[in-house]
Amino acid sequence: MYKVVIIDDEPIIVEGLTSLIPWEKYHCTVTACAYNGIEGLETIRTEKPDILFSDIAMPGMDGLQMIAALKVEFPDMQISILTGYRDFDYCQLAIRLGVSRFLLKPSNMKELEEAVKAMTEVLDKRYSGGQDTEPEENMAGSFIVKKALQYMESHYQEKISLSLVAEKTYVSQWHLSKLLNKQEGKNFSEILSKIRISHAKELLKEPEYRISDVAEMVGFTDVAHFSRVFKKVQGISANEYRNTKI
Repeated sequence: MYKVVIIDDEPIIVEGLTSLIPWEKYHCTVTACAYNGIEGLETIRTEKPDILFSDIAMPGMDGLQMIAALKVEFPDMQISILTGYRDFDYCQLAIRLGVSRFLLKPSNMKELEEAVKAMTEVLDKRYSGGQDTEPEENMAGSFIVKKALQYMESHYQEKISLSLVAEKTYVSQWHLSKLLNKQEGKNFSEILSKIRISHAKELLKEPEYRISDVAEMVGFTDVAHFSRVFKKVQGISANEYRNTKI
């Protein structure tokens, strides 16, 4: 039996999907439901379902990032989206990230059963060794890395950590670390240092800022640490760099 999880912030939809779809006909069973994105992620990580039906526009959750995170952690899981969001580009990106079906609310029973049938057929082939998940996983991984880099670029002045960025992109620290190393060839600390030093180089061109000011402005709490990192990244000290630019 394939395990199914249903996530929607409208209880009537969760109840309808659970009771009206003839799950046994498709060798499925609903093992858990959730009513918001955060609770849903926890439920998925606990249940590890084969199939997910989920809304994509729940409060406090970026639906596309959630999909990408799930495809990174559970590449075999089949996902159907139920939503009132009628944007074609959004739909196309969701499908490229690995969504099996993008169903507009209200969906009729024929559409829902067709989605279940399609997902179980894919699972049958996948578990018999007949289908590759790598393209979907790579697309989802690239999406997560892009979002992680955007967050780091926007918040480099703050005290940010691997755990915080992983939380913001909905993946585990282990998965984010693995993705950054695979796609960027650097670990989290190296990437963050490169971003911070890139901004520091621009600030060092302004003579009114002391080096300690620049260090603080790009997120370093210790000027000595900033100096070590700057020299490691650039090959020369911050002061030497400044002298070549002013």
